[in-house]
Amino acid sequence: MPEDLAVRDWGFDYGEIEPYYWGAEQLMGVGGKAGNLNGKKIDGGNVFEGPRSHDYPNPPHKQTYFTTEFEKAARNLGYHPYPVPAATLSRTYTNPDGVTRPGCAYCGYCTRYGCMIGAKAQPSNTLLPVLQKKKNFELRTGCWVRRVVHRDGKAEALSYTDASGEETVQPADVVIVASWTLNNSRLLYLSKIGEPYDPATGKGTLGRNLTHQVGIQTRLFLNKPINGFMGAGALGIGISDFDWNQVDGQPGVLRGGNIRAMSTGDGPVASFGAVPPGTAKSDWGSDWKKAALAWHDKSANIGSEAEHLAYRDHYLDLDPTYTDKFGDPLMRITLDWTDHERAQGAMLGKIHNQIANAMDARTGGATHWLDKYTLNNYQSTHVNGGAIMGSSPESSVVNSWMQHWQIPNLWVMGASAFPQNSSGNPTLTILAVTLRGADGLIDKYLKNPGKLL
Repeated sequence: MPEDLAVRDWGFDYGEIEPYYWGAEQLMGVGGKAGNLNGKKIDGGNVFEGPRSHDYPNPPHKQTYFTTEFEKAARNLGYHPYPVPAATLSRTYTNPDGVTRPGCAYCGYCTRYGCMIGAKAQPSNTLLPVLQKKKNFELRTGCWVRRVVHRDGKAEALSYTDASGEETVQPADVVIVASWTLNNSRLLYLSKIGEPYDPATGKGTLGRNLTHQVGIQTRLFLNKPINGFMGAGALGIGISDFDWNQVDGQPGVLRGGNIRAMSTGDGPVASFGAVPPGTAKSDWGSDWKKAALAWHDKSANIGSEAEHLAYRDHYLDLDPTYTDKFGDPLMRITLDWTDHERAQGAMLGKIHNQIANAMDARTGGATHWLDKYTLNNYQSTHVNGGAIMGSSPESSVVNSWMQHWQIPNLWVMGASAFPQNSSGNPTLTILAVTLRGADGLIDKYLKNPGKLL
C-alpha cells in the first residue's frame, strides 16, 4: 500500500459477519437475488459478492423501463447485472420479530421521505413495535447527550440536557453510544475518553481514518418517456465488475466501485430542466423552456459509488473556534479528495459512457465534486471512521465487538467503527456489526464482565 494510506483490518473476517448480514436482511425484509449462494455462482445475482448462506428474504423489486434497458446493455457488453438489494419491501412480509409490513406501491416518494404505508424499513416500523412492548424500555425525545461520565476505567452515567433545558445525569451499568459517525467521536472527545489522533506523529486512535464516499453520476437522455416519477428508493440494476479488486489494467486505481441505474422516483421540480448539451442556446428563457418540456421524463442517471480508502492526514478533532449552543466545541473534519479518487471517477465515468452508448442514449456529462472536497454539495451522509474497530488498542478505538478498549462497559456502535469505506452503502453493514456487537454484549460481557477477546 502507498505510504499515505492508513487502511486497517476490521478485526473479524467475512465468515464471522455473514450470519449477521442475514439477520439484518431478515429484520428489514431486504429483497434481492443471490449471486453467490454457498459458493455457487448464480447468474442474475451479484456473482462478485462473498458467499451467502441464504438467498434474500424477499424477491427483488419489479424493474422499470430505464433499469431494464440498462440491464440489457450491460449484459450485451459482457458485464454481470443484478437487481440492487432493497430494504423497501417487494411484497407483504413478516420478519422474525413478528412485525408485518406491506409491499411497496412504487409511488416515487421514497428517497428522503417517510413511507406512508410502512413498506420502507426504518427504526419506527421495525424496532419500535418490539421495544414498545418491553417494560424496561423508555424513549426520551428532545434530549442532547453531552458527556459519558466515567471513572477509573468504567462508564458510570450519561449526562444530557432534556427538551425543557434541564440537565440530567442518568446512571448506567452499560453505556451504548450510537449517535451517528461524527457525533460518536465528538462524545468521546468531549468525555476525554481515548487518545486523540495526531496525524504528524501517527500516534493516537480517536479521530483517525475519516472517510466519506466517492460518488459520480452521468446524465443520460433517452428516446422515449421513462415514467421517472415512479419508483422506490433502492429500485435499480447494478454491476460490480469494477468493484473491489476487479480493477486490473486501470492505471492509478487501487480499488473500484459499483455502477448502478436507479429508478428512485424523480420529484416534479428537481427533475425538470435537464436537456442534452447544445439543445438550447442557454440555460434559461423561452428556448430553454421549450427544450426542457420536450425532454422532460426522458432523462436519468447512471451512478457509481467507489471505495474511499483511509489516509493518514484525514481525521476528526474538536474545532478550536466553533461551538454548539452549550458552548461545547463542534466536530472538525480534515479531508480532501486525492488523485486516487479522481482516477476512480475517471475510470467509472468511462464505463458509464460505454453503457449509455450501448443503450443508444445521449450523455450530458458527468457530475462529481472530486476536484476539491466541499460540503456545499450533498455527497451522501455516508461518513465513516473516527472510532474505528480493530484487533489491538494501539491501532483502534473499539474491538471487533464494538467494545471500547479502555472502558469495557462502553460500546460504540455505527459507521464510526469502519476503518475505511467500502463501495457499498453502509447501512446493512452497520446493522450487521451492531447485531454482532449485541451478541457480544449479551452472550459474553453480561455473563462475565470484562474485555472481550
